[in-house]
This record gives sequence, C-alpha cells and structure tokens, in this order.
Amino acid sequence: MTIASDNEAFARHLVKTLHSARLRLYANDDLVGVEVGGAVKNVMAIATGVADGLGFGMNARAALITRGLAEITRLAMALGASQQTMMGLSGMGDLILTCTGALSRNRQVGLKLAEGKSVEAILAELGHVAEGVPTAREVLTMAERLEVDMPITAAVCGLLYQGNDPHQAVEGLLNRSPKSEGGGVLL
Repeated sequence: MTIASDNEAFARHLVKTLHSARLRLYANDDLVGVEVGGAVKNVMAIATGVADGLGFGMNARAALITRGLAEITRLAMALGASQQTMMGLSGMGDLILTCTGALSRNRQVGLKLAEGKSVEAILAELGHVAEGVPTAREVLTMAERLEVDMPITAAVCGLLYQGNDPHQAVEGLLNRSPKSEGGGVLL
C-alpha cells in the first residue's frame, strides 16, 4: 500500500508504525499522482469491463489497460504529478487490480454496459457506489480544460452519459488516427 503525505516525517512514521509481516507500505509525497491514479483507474475499469463483456480477450484487455495507464499518466503529469508514481502501486498497481478483479464494482459496470443495460439499471442492481461513473465526467472535463488527450475516458463518458452503443464506442477508439506509441502521428 501507499501512504501519501506532503509531510515526510509523518509518512515515515506511519510506514514504520503500520508496516508488518502482512502489510508492506511505501511512502510517497506525490499527492496529486496518488489521487489521480486512485480516481481515474475506476474509469479505465469500466472500459475494461466493456471489453471483457464484449469478449475481446486477454490481449485486448492488456492493450486497454496499457493505453489507459498512458491516459492517466498524461493527466497526472499535466496536473504536476510524477511519472514514477504512475508506474508504482498508486498508478499501475491499482489500475491492474481494479481492471481485472472480480470484485471491482467499476469493472462490473462495464460488463453490464456490454450486455446493453442502462446505467440507471446497473447502479440499482449493483447496490454499491461505482466511483468511475461520476468520476468519468469530471475527468473528461478536466482533461479538456488542460488539453490532455483521453480517448478512452471520452468513450466511457459516451457510454455512461450519451447512451452510446458499446460496439460503436470500441469502433470509434480503433478508428482514431494511427500514432506512434509515444504519441506522435505516423506519416
């Protein structure tokens, strides 16, 4: 687990106090990175649930999680976070768990969206908070304000708030202009 604090002495104290043979803790002073990673992973879990629900397989899941991490990292860095945080437990670690875990409420939302259920019906059936639903809209608004490209987040918002078809959302993502993995447009 990660303990985030801008007070180094406090973080060190908590790590030493709570650390045990069954709980390994790491201190991190990148509050923005930890917060962004912890919030936006829920949006990516919805997307991953859709892909899983549509039967796209493990390679598609891995690609989606990887590109989701790229989106999260772009936003986090635009907000002043460290790229290193996004490669750690608060970024990649939490993202992988939330996108693949059977108990992930946000992944469950995506699975049910792939079945064609409405957001309202899904949330009523779930009976628990799925943080990615309200977070998706806020993240997209922030990304647009900061001019950060977040196509997966935009696709999730289309599913949640515009009633877009899951197959068309995937098609829209796949039909984007080809780019290098570093983000530059291929010629």
